[in-house]
Amino acid sequence: MAADIAEIPGPPPLPLVGNLLGLPKSRVVQHLMAVSREYDGLFRLRFPAADVVFVYAPNLVAEVCDESRFRKVIRPPLLFLRDIAGDGLFTARGDEPNWEKAHRVLMPAFGNRAMKGYFDSMLHVAQQLVRSWTARAGTDILVAADMTRLTLDTIALTGFDYRFNSFEAEKLDPFLAAMGRVLTEAMMRTTRLPIQNRLRSQKNYRTDIALMNRLVDDVIRHRREHPVDTRDLLNLMLNAVDPQTGEKLDDLNIRYQVITFLIAGHETTSGLLTFALYLLLRYPHVLARAYAEVDRVLPGDTMPTFAHLAELDVIERVLKEALRLWPTAPAFTVAPYEDTRISGRYLIKKDQTVSVVIPALHRDPVVWPDPETFDIERFLPAAEAKLPRHAYKPFGNGRRACIGRQFALTEAKLALAVILQNFALSDPYDYRLDVRETLTLKPDAFYLRARLRPPNERIAVSVPAPKASPEPTSSARAVRADGERFVVLYGTNLGTSREVAEHVSEQARHLGFDTMEAPLDEFADDLPEHGILIAVTATYNGKAPDTARETAKLIESGEFAAVQRPHLKYAVLGCGDTQWPDYQAFPKLLDENLGRTGATALLQTRVADLERKL
Repeated sequence: MAADIAEIPGPPPLPLVGNLLGLPKSRVVQHLMAVSREYDGLFRLRFPAADVVFVYAPNLVAEVCDESRFRKVIRPPLLFLRDIAGDGLFTARGDEPNWEKAHRVLMPAFGNRAMKGYFDSMLHVAQQLVRSWTARAGTDILVAADMTRLTLDTIALTGFDYRFNSFEAEKLDPFLAAMGRVLTEAMMRTTRLPIQNRLRSQKNYRTDIALMNRLVDDVIRHRREHPVDTRDLLNLMLNAVDPQTGEKLDDLNIRYQVITFLIAGHETTSGLLTFALYLLLRYPHVLARAYAEVDRVLPGDTMPTFAHLAELDVIERVLKEALRLWPTAPAFTVAPYEDTRISGRYLIKKDQTVSVVIPALHRDPVVWPDPETFDIERFLPAAEAKLPRHAYKPFGNGRRACIGRQFALTEAKLALAVILQNFALSDPYDYRLDVRETLTLKPDAFYLRARLRPPNERIAVSVPAPKASPEPTSSARAVRADGERFVVLYGTNLGTSREVAEHVSEQARHLGFDTMEAPLDEFADDLPEHGILIAVTATYNGKAPDTARETAKLIESGEFAAVQRPHLKYAVLGCGDTQWPDYQAFPKLLDENLGRTGATALLQTRVADLERKL
C-alpha cells in the first residue's frame, strides 16, 4: 500500500464469514450506529460476498455525494426488493432507461401545484383517522399501525384513486401484511450467508409477491376500463409521454412504479409520524408549543386548507428534527465510477460499495451539538441556513433523492396538525423507545391514548375579521403601465415555476400591463425586444428544466445572446430546492445571457426555495 494511503479501519473480521455474524438480525442499522461511535467518520465491514465502507462524517458524505465521482447503486438489502419493485424509481439502476423515463414522466406529480390538488384527499383520510380515534377515545392505540393505515390510504387514494378503507377494519389489509413480510425478508437476507438464502424456502415470499401483484394489476385494469380525467400518478403512468423519448411507460414498469409508490409512499411517512408523536410526548414543552401553534392557525373547529400548512412552522420543525434523529430511510448506497480517494487518504476502488449511515451523520456533534436531544430550534431559518449542505440527508441525495419528499412532508404536516387540533395525547406506559427495523425504521409497540380536546383546553385565539382590499399605494399607482408589454416565461418540470409565473402575470395585469405567460422554449429564439421580461425557472439535476431545454441549447451555442435587445428590461427568479444539485445553475446562466443581449436588469436574480418550504 502506498505510504500516503491510509487503511480504512473497522472491526476485525472472522475467516470466511467476515463481520457477518456480528450483525444482529433485527437491529442492523442500530448496530451500525453503535459501531460508528468507535471510529472517526468511516469504517469498513467485510462480508462473504463483498466489503462495504460506511461513511457518516459530513465532510466525507459531501465527497461521496459528488455525483461526478459517485453514483447511486442498488446493493443489498435494496437489491432484494427488485423481486417486487423491479426497475421502479426506488430500485432501478442508474443506467436503466426506465429510471430516466419514469422520473421525467412523474415529476409533475410532486410539485407544489400537485400538492394542492391532492390536499382534499389527504384531508379526507386524516378525518377518517379522527373518527376512528374518537370512537376509541381512552383506549390503547398502536401508533405505528394507525399511521400505516393513514399513509397507505393517502397514497392509494391520491395516487391511484383506490380505497383500502383501512380504518374500517380491525386488522391491517392483507396487502400491507404481505408487504411487511417482504420488507422484513429483504433485510434479513443481509444477515445470512449466501448459501443460507439459497437453501431457504421461497414459497411464502413468492406468495406474498403474487398477492401484491394481483392487487396492483387489478387497480391498473380498473383504471384502463374506467378512465377518469385527473392528473394523478396512475393517469400519468398510463398516459403521459416522456418529453425526451416520446415514449410511454410499458405495462410491467407501470406495475413496478405503482408498487414502488405504495411501499415508499407510505412506509417512511408512517415511521416519521410515529417517531414525531413519540418525541412530542417525550418533550412536553415542545408538545405545548405545537398545540399553541395549531390553536392559533386552526382555532376551534376550523377546517384545514392547503394555505394553512405554510403557517405551521413549529409542526414543520418537529418533523424535520424527528427526521434528523430517526431518518426512516436510514441509508443510501453509492459507488465510485473510478478508483478515487476521500479525505485525500482513503482509497475507494471502482464500484466499491459505500453506504451513508444517515442516523450517524445526523448525530455528528460538531454540526449537531447535544445530538441525542430533540431540539426543534436547529431548524429555525437562520440556523438551518448555516448547516453544511450534506449534513442532513433524510431524503437521500441528488438526482436519486426521494421524488416524493414534498408529498411526504405535506401529508405529515397535515396529519400531525389534525391530530393535535382534535386530541389530547398521553403515554399510559411511559414508553421506552424500541426501534423496529425492516428496510425502514419505526418505534415498535408504542401505544398512546387520545381523548377529544374540549374547548376550555384550547388556547383562545381571536381571529381578526377579513380586511377589505386596501387602495393601491402611491408606489403601486406609480408603476401602472397603461398597456406596456409584460412577458413572463417559465422553465419547469414540476409545475411550480409555471404557477409562480401565472401569479406574477396576474398581478402585472391588475397594474395595467399587457401581459402573457408561456414556456421559455416558445420564445427561445424570439425573445421580445421591448417592454419587460420576467423569467421564472429552476434547475433539475444540474440541467435546464424540460420547458427550457431549447433555450439552454441556444445559450450554449451562443445564438441566444447574438441578438441585442437594449430596450428590454428583465428579471429572473430562480425556483427549486436547495437539496437539488446545482440549485441555481440555470437561472444564473439565463440571467447572465440576458445581460449579454444588452437588456437592462431590473434587479439581481432572486432565489425562491419553493419546494422545501410548504
